[in-house]
Amino acid sequence: MDRAWPDPQINRDYRVARNSTAWAFFQGMQSRELMDTEDSRRGPGHAAPADRLYLLLVQGNTSTLVPLPREGSVVIGRAAGADVLVEDASVSRQHARVGVAEGEAFIADLGSHNGVRVNGERVQGTRPLDGGDVVTLGNVTLVFHRGERPLPERRALEAEGLRARLSEELDRVRGSGLAVSVLALEVESARVPQGELVRALHGALRLMDGVGQVGGTLMVLMPDLAGEEAEAAAAHLVSVLSPLAGRVRGGLASAPGDGMQTDALLGAAKAAALAAEAGGTRVSGPSMYRLALGERSVVVADAALTRLFELLRRLAASPLPVLIHGETGAGKENAAWAVHHWSPRSAQPFVPLNCAALPESLVEAELFGHERGAFSGADRARAGLLERASGGTLFLDEVAELSLPIQAKLLRALDQQVITRLGDSRERPVDLRVVAATHRVLADEVKAGRFRQDLFFRLSAAVVMLPPLRDRPRELPLLARAFLEDACARAGRPPLHLSAATMEVLGAHAWPGNVRELKNTVEYAVATSPGPVVEPSHLPESLRAEPEPEAEPRTEGRAETPRTFQNLAEELRTLERQRMMEALEATGGVQTRAAQLIGMPLRTFAFKLKQHRIVPSRGRGPADE
Repeated sequence: MDRAWPDPQINRDYRVARNSTAWAFFQGMQSRELMDTEDSRRGPGHAAPADRLYLLLVQGNTSTLVPLPREGSVVIGRAAGADVLVEDASVSRQHARVGVAEGEAFIADLGSHNGVRVNGERVQGTRPLDGGDVVTLGNVTLVFHRGERPLPERRALEAEGLRARLSEELDRVRGSGLAVSVLALEVESARVPQGELVRALHGALRLMDGVGQVGGTLMVLMPDLAGEEAEAAAAHLVSVLSPLAGRVRGGLASAPGDGMQTDALLGAAKAAALAAEAGGTRVSGPSMYRLALGERSVVVADAALTRLFELLRRLAASPLPVLIHGETGAGKENAAWAVHHWSPRSAQPFVPLNCAALPESLVEAELFGHERGAFSGADRARAGLLERASGGTLFLDEVAELSLPIQAKLLRALDQQVITRLGDSRERPVDLRVVAATHRVLADEVKAGRFRQDLFFRLSAAVVMLPPLRDRPRELPLLARAFLEDACARAGRPPLHLSAATMEVLGAHAWPGNVRELKNTVEYAVATSPGPVVEPSHLPESLRAEPEPEAEPRTEGRAETPRTFQNLAEELRTLERQRMMEALEATGGVQTRAAQLIGMPLRTFAFKLKQHRIVPSRGRGPADE
C-alpha cells in the first residue's frame, strides 16, 4: 500500500520514487537488512548489522542509491566539488547539506534558490530526518531510509552507577506520578560469571531497563512498572536465568509504595529475594515483615530492629529483668510484649503500667494494692499490679517518672519477691518478671539524684536500645502502608494509596512521636482523603507546614516589605524548562545534542519535553534566495 501524504506534490514525488528502477534495489537492501537484524537476534553466532542510512536520489528518469557516512556530512548540489552531484538546473550549486551525528540524520538548506522541503514543509536552517521522509530540492526528489538499529550490548552498571540511575528514576516518579520497580536476583551458583547472566537477560529487558550489581546481588531497574506488570516482568526474568544459573530467587520493591529512598528500595528488594523460594519471586510489603507475637503482630524490616528482636527472643528465655530505652512512641511496649510472649511465662498475665499516667497519690495503691478502709474511698480490698502480674510479666513504662519513695518500695519487692498492701501488715509472696522502659537516660537520672542507683542496677541486667523511626527508613513506608490498610478496613473504605509526593513528605518528617505519630497521621489522612490516593494536602498541617522565612532587618525611613518565596519545586521546574529550551535553540532543535549540552539522558529529555509541553523549534538558517 502506498504511503499517503497530505500534500499532493509529496504524493507525486513519492510515486516517482516508487516507480524508479532503483526502488526495487532500495527495498531489497531494506529487506535484507531486516533479515540480517532478525538473524542477529537468534543467537551469538550472528553479528549485529551496522546502522545503515541511505538517500534514494531521483532526478529525471534515473535514480541513485546514496549511502550516508556514519559521522559527518555530504553536500548536495550542481557544483563540481559537491559530494552528491545533481545535474538539474532547479538545484543550486551548493543546495543542501545532509549530516549524521551520533546516529541521527539532519538536513540543512545552504541558502539555495528554490529551497529545501521535507514532506512538503519548507526547511528553515536545520531539520532532523526520519525514515521515509521525502526531500525535494527543486525538481529533484530524495527519500531518506534508516536501517533498523541493532540493540546495544547490555552492560552491567557499577553499584554507584546503579544508585545514580535509580535516583534519576525516583526524580521522574516525583515529577510524573509514575512508578519504578527494583528487582533483586539472588543467584546461588557462583560459577556463572556476571557478564553471562547479563547477556542472558539482554533479550528479555527493555531498552529503558538498567542492570547492575550491588553487594553481590544482581539488580534490575524497571522504570514505569509496578503492581501486576512488574510482578509478571520479574517472574519472566527469573525464568530466563533459572536454566543457566539453577536456583534463582527474585525480590521486588517499587516506588512510591516502598518508599522514595534509593538504598531503602534496594534493601527492600534484596530482603524480599532472600525470603523468596527458589525459582520464585517475593514482593516487598508489610505482610512479608509482620512478626507474629501471639495476639499481636509487629512490622520489623529494619536490620537493626531485626537484630534487636532476635536479642529479645534470647533474653526472654532467661529470668533477667530487661530495661528498654527508646523515644516516646518508638514501640517499647511491643518489645516488652515480645519478651513476655517468648518467655516461659507467656501463658500467664502481661500487666502494663504507664508510671507517668498515674497521680503520685495513687501510684503506691496501684502497684501494691490496698485493704478495705486503708484510705478514704477504699470500700473494698484490692490486689495491686504486682500481685496481678505474679507468675507473669510486669511492664513498667516510663519507670523514671516514679518518685524516690516508690522506687525504694519497688526495689524491696523485686529483691525479696514479697509485697505488702496498704493498710495491711501481712507480706504476700509474688513471682515477678519485670520489663521496664523509659525515654530518659537512666544513668544520667542516677547522677542527678532522681533515680536510685540500686534500682537502676536491679532493672538493667539486660539493656535494649530501640532506634527512633527516623533511623528506620525501610520501615517507614511499610508501617505507613500497614496502618493505611488497617485504618481503611476499620473505616469500611476501599484501599487507599500513598502518592509519591506524600511519601516524600513522610520521609522528610523527623517523627518526634515515632510510630505512634505515624499511625495517627495515617488515620487522619484516611478520614480526610476524598479519593483513592492520599495526597500531601490530606496530611496534618504539622507535616505540611513550611518553616517561616527569617525576617529581614528593618531599615529606618523605609517601610518593611515582606519577602515572598516561590515553591522550590516549581522554581526548579521553571529553571529546567528554560535550560532545555536554550539547549534546543543552540542545537537547532536536535534533541540528542541538546540533551548532551545540559547533561540529561536522552530518554529523560524526551519525557520532559512532553511534561513541560515544549515544542522543539527549528533554528533559522541563511535567508532564502
